Amino acid sequence: MDLIVKMIFGAPLYGTATPESDIDYKGVFLPSREQILLGRIPKCRHYATGDNQYKNRPGDVDEDLYSLHHFIDLACQGEIVAMDMLHAPPNAWIVANEVWKEIVHHRQRFYSKNLMTFLSYARRQTAKYGIRGSRLHAAATLLEELKQKDPKLRLAHVWSDLPHMDHCGEADPAPNGIRQYQVCGKTFQATVAIDQVIPVVQKFLETFGQRARLAADNKAIDWKAVSHAMRAAIQTREIIVNGEIVYPLRDAAYLQKIKAGRLDYYKEVAPALENMMAEVARLITRSNLPDHPDRQFWDDFICRTVETYRFGIQ
Repeated sequence: MDLIVKMIFGAPLYGTATPESDIDYKGVFLPSREQILLGRIPKCRHYATGDNQYKNRPGDVDEDLYSLHHFIDLACQGEIVAMDMLHAPPNAWIVANEVWKEIVHHRQRFYSKNLMTFLSYARRQTAKYGIRGSRLHAAATLLEELKQKDPKLRLAHVWSDLPHMDHCGEADPAPNGIRQYQVCGKTFQATVAIDQVIPVVQKFLETFGQRARLAADNKAIDWKAVSHAMRAAIQTREIIVNGEIVYPLRDAAYLQKIKAGRLDYYKEVAPALENMMAEVARLITRSNLPDHPDRQFWDDFICRTVETYRFGIQ
């Protein structure tokens, strides 16, 4: 026995495939006797028809087969690819033997607060643009308003004119009771002069590149990456709330709209994504999930599988 499972993966699994989608397969294999004894177990076998220098084109095949040892490591770490595979339905399996069926049967032993890895994936997908675009818009709106005021005035003098929107608005009072205003995580007391606030906001804006600025205007957004981020957050919530992920995803139509760029990024997508990620982080923190997966169970499972199928020990 070599191949433990091979399955259809990616957009066809999620229910978000388009004519531009490539053909994606994932799987798990059992390393050979020699690889195990010599300590040369590969992590992955990769096969692709596309050019490594370019993104896959429609119809290109992309296949990754993980060794059993590496797959168990990925699943214990809460990696999104492993969680996707563990919840793929039988009709997505091309090949699947009893070892895979046993892994799926015990998949909840992988669940732990390591699912926060899903959130890390989602945040990475939006790190260069995405949510930064909405923060950029908030900071730029405040800066434009402040530049119209007398720089010697204090924030308290123009309080009613300050913008209140996502990422900027009134914060909790300071310990001394003075009102405070917050923008993109930066807090200013009402007694601070406008000419002290402007340089701070300007510096914040300068930290963002052109791509983030375009995101604020709903331009040059990598919609595929943003849809992946939303999908990861939705899937994590599914596991915590329902104990599983159902494919095709119930939110597939919504994810397709994001992927196709048919929604307004600033008004619809960015706030929804940030709210979803915040909700999932709270759910994970407050859940009864263990801090760590049942690693001992999976170590024993690997040993038992190798002994049975590579060394004939029953």
